Amino acid sequence: MLKAIDNSFLFKQKYLQSKELSLTERILYLTIVLTPLWWLLGIQPLFYPAVVIGLLAYSFDLDQPIKNPLPMCAWAWFVMALVMLGTALLGISDVGFDLMELASTLVTFFKGYFLIFACLALPFWHKIDSRVITRAVAWMAIGYLSLICFQLILLVAGIRIGIFYPPLASLTPGNKLSLMVNLSASLKPFFGINLPRSSLYMGDPPIPGICGLLSFFICLGEPNSRLRNLALAGSLSALLISQSRLAYVCLAIAIITNASFKSFMARQAYLWFIATLALVCSLWEWTISDLVSQPLKIFNQARPASSTDREYVVGKTLEAWQESPWLGWGIVQGTANWHTYEIELGSFSTYAAVLYLHGIFGFIFFIFALAITLFNFWEFAVAGNQLCQRAVSSLVALYIFIQGLPLSWISVYIWFFLIWLGAVLSETQSKQRSSLREIW
Repeated sequence: MLKAIDNSFLFKQKYLQSKELSLTERILYLTIVLTPLWWLLGIQPLFYPAVVIGLLAYSFDLDQPIKNPLPMCAWAWFVMALVMLGTALLGISDVGFDLMELASTLVTFFKGYFLIFACLALPFWHKIDSRVITRAVAWMAIGYLSLICFQLILLVAGIRIGIFYPPLASLTPGNKLSLMVNLSASLKPFFGINLPRSSLYMGDPPIPGICGLLSFFICLGEPNSRLRNLALAGSLSALLISQSRLAYVCLAIAIITNASFKSFMARQAYLWFIATLALVCSLWEWTISDLVSQPLKIFNQARPASSTDREYVVGKTLEAWQESPWLGWGIVQGTANWHTYEIELGSFSTYAAVLYLHGIFGFIFFIFALAITLFNFWEFAVAGNQLCQRAVSSLVALYIFIQGLPLSWISVYIWFFLIWLGAVLSETQSKQRSSLREIW
């Protein structure tokens, strides 16, 4: 048994260091590992979609969907991307043609739902080994750890490096706020205690939270123990320094979900937990709202101003959606006034944003895309595939997290996870087809 494990480990090491890597694998590997470079250049919002979509188009052939059919989840996201584009064009036509608005819409299209489709589809049409993506993400997570250590040293030393826009950031149409480079961490109150907070390579501090969570589950599959431990430390460091309360909750839920696949006791714990809650509620005469309100109150106390802002904007977003419920507004056509500044409607919750921008029509396609993606991995996860079990756990966490930020915005930052999902699904389905051929 030990000899088989050793041979498997040596094979993975030799494969990752060999010349057998395809051109696509090499490009993706370098793109992920060199994440800090794209951040410093200010090109990552456009560079990642350009790489993925460019590779997809490079060897596209109409026979490919027939030879190697795409999974249902990829087609679901493709349809969602078309729905997004269609409703956005309707929104632009309502307010009058504007070239900059059209350019911004096309950028959102290619770095949003269409990017999700491209990432899921690419491994079915190109040779991409999930181990290559895992190794690249491990190095990227170590990059998180290195930057965080650098920022903490600057913070302790009292050195503050100013925020700046990279020279190439001006080429990106639309809002430039996400392109700012901040090499310094800052102290922010968290439950009344000033703690370091940073956005790392991302446009908003909560995003490192979900990136750290997703990279954590990917890096669990890294065969090199030393590299794996450093990568896991980097992933958790990114999660901690984000101060994202929702990401912390999502990590706990993802770990429990992953454990439920592996342990009979963990599955039974769900039943006992629900039974205990029912007993406590009956004894103390608590309602469901009472049960939820107290944890939610503690959750909001971490950063009360942030919770109030989000609740206010989401409420205004849903109010605006009710004025155009079926097809939505297509593009952002309103803001919420908050104190001395304005916040664009749809800036926070993905679910509220989809309703506001694409209406009930788009929301149906969006929920279907989420559900079918989870189902495509679920059927292999319950059969014992560990990679699919981690994928399901990560997806559950992501679906909860996007209640706090728009998926169409953060997808460009979690593209490495989407590529990994496509690679895992491609490998799993390929093995299933091989097994069926052997049986027949």
